Amino acid sequence: MAKSQTPESILEKANGWLTGNYDTKTKEEVRQLVDSDDNTALIDAFYRDLEFGTGGLRGIMGVGSNRMNIYTVGAATQGLSNYLKVAFSALPSIGVAIGHDCRNNSRLFAETAAGIFSANGIKVYLFEDLRPTPEISFAIRELSLQSGIILTASHNPKEYNGYKAYWDDGSQIVEPHDVNVINEVSKVKVEDIKFNGPKENIISLGADMDEKFLEKVVSVSLSPDIIRQQKDLKIVYTPIHGTGVKLIPMALAKMGFTNVIHVPEQDVVSGDFPTVISPNPEEPAAMKLAIAKAVEMDADLVMASDPDADRLGIAIKNAKGEFILVNGNQTVLIFLYYIISKRKELGLLKGIEYVVKTIVTSELVVDIAKRNGVECYDVYTGFKYIAEVIRENEGIKQYIGGGEESFGFMPADFVRDKDAVSSCALMAEIAAWAKDNGRSLFEMLQDIYMTYGYSKEKMKYVVRTGKSGAEEIEQMMVKFRNNPPKQLAGSPLSVVKDYETLREKNLIDGTEKVINQKITANVLQFFTVDGSKVSVRPSGTEPKIKFYIEVKDSLTSASEYDTVELKTNLKIDQVMTDLGL
Repeated sequence: MAKSQTPESILEKANGWLTGNYDTKTKEEVRQLVDSDDNTALIDAFYRDLEFGTGGLRGIMGVGSNRMNIYTVGAATQGLSNYLKVAFSALPSIGVAIGHDCRNNSRLFAETAAGIFSANGIKVYLFEDLRPTPEISFAIRELSLQSGIILTASHNPKEYNGYKAYWDDGSQIVEPHDVNVINEVSKVKVEDIKFNGPKENIISLGADMDEKFLEKVVSVSLSPDIIRQQKDLKIVYTPIHGTGVKLIPMALAKMGFTNVIHVPEQDVVSGDFPTVISPNPEEPAAMKLAIAKAVEMDADLVMASDPDADRLGIAIKNAKGEFILVNGNQTVLIFLYYIISKRKELGLLKGIEYVVKTIVTSELVVDIAKRNGVECYDVYTGFKYIAEVIRENEGIKQYIGGGEESFGFMPADFVRDKDAVSSCALMAEIAAWAKDNGRSLFEMLQDIYMTYGYSKEKMKYVVRTGKSGAEEIEQMMVKFRNNPPKQLAGSPLSVVKDYETLREKNLIDGTEKVINQKITANVLQFFTVDGSKVSVRPSGTEPKIKFYIEVKDSLTSASEYDTVELKTNLKIDQVMTDLGL
């Protein structure tokens, strides 16, 4: 875009950075954007303020109000500090934990935040080096702290970084604190940020906390005797250049597994993620090296964690001996099927147990729980909502597992966020359990489908970047809300759920009822007569609109698996066509 077309508001904001209380290097970079013949980068950097939302911050790194830098991180930290001092004013002191992943600038941002908390009189427990997200959640609980943050952009491309904030129970912040923190952050101006607090307020965390965390991780085991029998199970694990590189192999060793095979190229810790385009275990390309290693070593199981080690991806051998990727829904099914089955076998189901899934996760979870006398909660996307259910049921009911389709699972409540460290440990045990029973994980998955019905899921997302992209995504939601499809893959719609109005409409009999959620969300769900489900929502952290598609069928024998899979894949293709995707 030519300079003459640059909105005045953009130039005014950029000039504020040129004349305000910013360092020389930052001002030089802003000047380069202003002086460029193409002002696209300038507009993208300043067309809005990077919002501190209910999930914290996430954005591309660089200068500008819409970028991750020490000033946007600084404003977030100052605002959080201000609110903590109000919320915990009755306490003699306030403490926070800080962690970070492998991303470029993560350590810088973590140390910047530590200095700001310290300058505000808050005691800081800063991890000495990169650590998995779940360990930060654990440390908050273990040290009885009031809050914590981790600098990470999860599985996003290398250009991104992020800032996630936690409350005193180790969960990401929920209402009313999330809105209150957002309000405080929005008030902060650059001159309000207190940088460089006293170092004596900053305490380093390291091996001692690792050991306490790993002791809890090992406690998720339900079959230690079987691990002893299958200790040489061949497990290929990759951290995809991230924070799982140390603790996940340590956790597997503590569980009793002796044959963990590394992918040397991906054990290299790097924010540039040199072997992958995207460090996301959901994507086949990210798993390619690990699967190649598994083929070479004739391994039993492949596992991968994302850069901050909260998401788990796995690959297993199919009936032909080929490694196939397991999607997030299938991973949740495997976990919960095992946990419930094993607890039943051990006499550990007392009638007070419950599991939690997100609304976009497979409905088979509900069926598995219900048929085994286990309660199932349905919550919005995000583990903070799973943690909220745990908090409300503390001392009344027993949490035994919860997850979401986006490759996240939480096997126990000593962490209050998705946890790839514990999940890797438990998944290895499940593979050992299956093998000890003469089954593979693939056959175990088929057993689930034959018992509870077949389900096939696919997530499709549409990326639209920048200001125009955000507007296009908004219009897509308006269109689906005002003109929902009449049918999907030949089956009429039976129910429409609109979480923005919290209304559920039955299209068969015309009745309506209120959806049982505390807050609204910009999510639509379409259910068909034949059991298909489509969920539509804009991402809260990325420039995407996401479509979660689930179709149902039956599987009566393992020999029918390929036929049923092909049939449901074709059905998903038709659903996508009907949605205009």
